[in-house]
This record gives sequence, structure tokens and C-alpha cells, in this order.
Amino acid sequence: MELADAALEIIARRGISELTTRNVAESVGLTTGAIFRHFASLDALLVAVAERVGDLLDASYPPAGLAPLERLEHFVEARSTAVGDRVGILRLMQSEQFALALPEAAARRLRAAIDATRAFLIATLAEAQAAKQIRGDVTPEAMAVIVMGTIQMLVMSTTHGPRVRRVEPHAIRAALVRLLAPPGKPERRRPR
Repeated sequence: MELADAALEIIARRGISELTTRNVAESVGLTTGAIFRHFASLDALLVAVAERVGDLLDASYPPAGLAPLERLEHFVEARSTAVGDRVGILRLMQSEQFALALPEAAARRLRAAIDATRAFLIATLAEAQAAKQIRGDVTPEAMAVIVMGTIQMLVMSTTHGPRVRRVEPHAIRAALVRLLAPPGKPERRRPR
């Protein structure tokens, strides 16, 4: 796990092209040879990185017992925090170049995480629509894209320094809930 986290940190700080066994070894105080005692190859390390990313993303799902809108709010907060704490996740998930270079097992794991996220959002949004908690005039599929874009911007607004204007995460989450609310429905205030 420490080596996979170190690899994610390298991706976040220095870019994907700098992800080498030498750089990972240096970042954790090991020799390159020591890395190969843990992983047979760079591909094996990349599979471990993809597994770590998948595990971190899986941990951001809310408890099933929550009402749909509460699940959605919890998910947005937990996922933006999980990805914001490890910016390498966002860079890894967004880089077509890196996705093409991944071993098949790693690419499969990342695709599975993306597919699971999409399925969770669509199901949660459809359930919230059925409960009349959110607007019914936009498909859950379209709203899922908006939610994922919101999470991405939450991460970028808190991690990319001066290039992206920082926005209070609570304000963004509250705006998302207002946008999804059925037309004419009074705003639901969430305690801070």
C-alpha cells in the first residue's frame, strides 16, 4: 500500500511520465532492487496502484440505509475528499496516455471503478426521482454526468492552487442539491 500511495503521489506532483521504479523507490527510501522484491515488474506495481485507487474509491460509497438524497450528498462529499486527498487518482483516471500504457489488469480495475460509480449514481438518482426528492425532468444518466463533474471541480478547486479559484466545498454541494431539486420545491437546509 505504501508503494502504491507513493506512485500516486508521483503521478500527482510530477506527472505520469515520472512514474518509474527508481522514483518510487527514492520517494520511500528504498533501492530500485527493493521495489522488485515487492513487485516483479513496473506493470505489477501499476496493477497495485489501480487496486489501491479502486479500494479508495470503493470506500467512498455511503451506507445503503440512507435515503437517496442523503446517499448522494454523502457520496459527493466522501468521493471529493478521497480523490482530493490523493490527486494522483484524478490524474490517473483522466489521462488517456496513461490508460493506454496500463497493463490490462490495471485498466480493467479502473474501468470497473468508473462503471460502478456510474451505476451507483444512476441508481441513486433514479431512486431519488421516484421518491420525488429531485427533479424528474432530467434523466438520471444526464444528472450522473453533472454530479461527476461537480466532484471533479470540487477536487480541482481545492488542489490546483492559484490556477483554479478556490470555492467552499459546502457551497458547491449545496448548489448541486438546489440544481437537482424539483422545480418549485423549497430548499432543504442541511445543518453544518
